[in-house]
Amino acid sequence: MSETYLPDDATRAGTGLAEGPEWLEPIRRRAAERFAATGFPSSRHEEWRFTPIAPIVGTAWRPAPASGEVTGDRLVPFIFGHPEWSTLVFVNGWFSEGLSAIGPLPHGVRVSSLAEALRADGASLEAHLGRHAPIEGSPFTAINTASFRDGGLVYLPAGVELAGPVHFVYVSTPEAGGTVVHPRNLIVVERGARASVIESYVTLAPGEVYWNNPVTEVSAGAGSWLEHTRIQRESERAHHVGLTHVDQQRDSHYRSFTMAMGAALSRHNLHVRLNDENIETLMYGLYLTQGEQVADNHTAIFHDQPNCRSWEVYKGVLEDRSRAVFNGKVFVKPEAQKTDAKQTNRNLLLSDGAKVDTKPQLEIFADDVKCTHGATVGRLDDVALFYARSRGIPALAAERLLTYAFAAEVVEEVALEPVRLELERLVRERLAE
Repeated sequence: MSETYLPDDATRAGTGLAEGPEWLEPIRRRAAERFAATGFPSSRHEEWRFTPIAPIVGTAWRPAPASGEVTGDRLVPFIFGHPEWSTLVFVNGWFSEGLSAIGPLPHGVRVSSLAEALRADGASLEAHLGRHAPIEGSPFTAINTASFRDGGLVYLPAGVELAGPVHFVYVSTPEAGGTVVHPRNLIVVERGARASVIESYVTLAPGEVYWNNPVTEVSAGAGSWLEHTRIQRESERAHHVGLTHVDQQRDSHYRSFTMAMGAALSRHNLHVRLNDENIETLMYGLYLTQGEQVADNHTAIFHDQPNCRSWEVYKGVLEDRSRAVFNGKVFVKPEAQKTDAKQTNRNLLLSDGAKVDTKPQLEIFADDVKCTHGATVGRLDDVALFYARSRGIPALAAERLLTYAFAAEVVEEVALEPVRLELERLVRERLAE
């Protein structure tokens, strides 16, 4: 691979052109050149105005080493489910075969590390890898595209239903301190196939400062069904900036749930493009912040064709001096008649120092549509608190009960019961702190 000039920004970002099959090299090179031209965003960029990325920009990050001893018992709190589930574990960004377990798979289904798949049959990924998440959308995506070395792969051929979910578990150890990881996930669900995929970002080093920069590309074929759950539980001193980009085809169903409760700074961009008719997109999110954490969710739904439906509900519970950002966009093209799009962001402030910047947006260029949006920021309802107290519930218990009810309303939308129960447990545990 020939030399490519990378600026100081790239050095600080731990960026370099990683290896791969021949067809991947020009994709990586374009991404590196794109980042060389743009560098990191600043507060002058509208999309990053409320995202304090100065700690990322001002640090010289090292690539994460292929080290960090982890035993299976230490992962028990983060891995949930049944024996037939497939779990892929990545330690500091590197796939751990010994900690992973891939259950029985139907014929033609591929579940593996991305690096392994590229070595074994890289040509089969050419139609999708690097084709869905545009490097022009974010410098962080460009960094990832140029530099990723591993990640998770799920590929379902047409008409196949996966009995158990696939769980990608990215775990950071004390050796991750001062390092950056650029994980890359690829999920391809072809025509009429059905799957559930979970991404977890967790830590065994709660006091370490590191940076996780994942990108997930999703291709949902015609008539397919995908439930996609993303759980971010990083070190509360770490930084997490991620992108999920989804392309949906005719009659497909994509159901997303995103939870953020870790990291000093966490940002997740979720972009979904509805490329044909009769598509359904459901997006749910919950962020729980405390201390001086910042949780930022930027979503974009692109209604490119008629007769499609999208439903988006994000909720936040903020304590102490923490801050949240929600920026939700819905774009409706002129040809996307009969669009039905609803967007809601609700925030609960549990302290005087907590703050939310919320900006729901609709850009509608069609006239025969049903599109609504709304945002609320407030405190616990005094009437509901009084009612609970009048029934003999102590004040603190009443506040926790009402707060949990606020959060559980969106958690209940997770279709997979074991995942839903685990998320409910995490919420109860967090609110009890």
